[in-house]
Amino acid sequence: MCSCPLPGETTPRKARGVDPDIKERNGKRLRRIEGQIRGLQKMVEEDRYCADILTQISSVQEALRSVGRELMRNHLKHCAASAIRAGDDEAEAMYDELVDLIYKHNR
Repeated sequence: MCSCPLPGETTPRKARGVDPDIKERNGKRLRRIEGQIRGLQKMVEEDRYCADILTQISSVQEALRSVGRELMRNHLKHCAASAIRAGDDEAEAMYDELVDLIYKHNR
């Protein structure tokens, strides 16, 4: 599923390890999240009860975290593993990228 450029590259590579089921599942999740966001906009426009809006915001955040976990797993399984196997500079760059991703993803 991943066509990430290796660390230091700027253009995507040919997709490695494409799993159409994961891609479809994430697409569905993101479309559902898009609908939830539209629902939130409507709730705000209609001056709905703040606690209800906050509950929906929590649901959207968890749904996004779920997509992020799936993408992180795929990135580790395909992109990171490939770069680490390549060794030397690619591996070092990937280790740095992974540390940055982990810290950003856990905020």
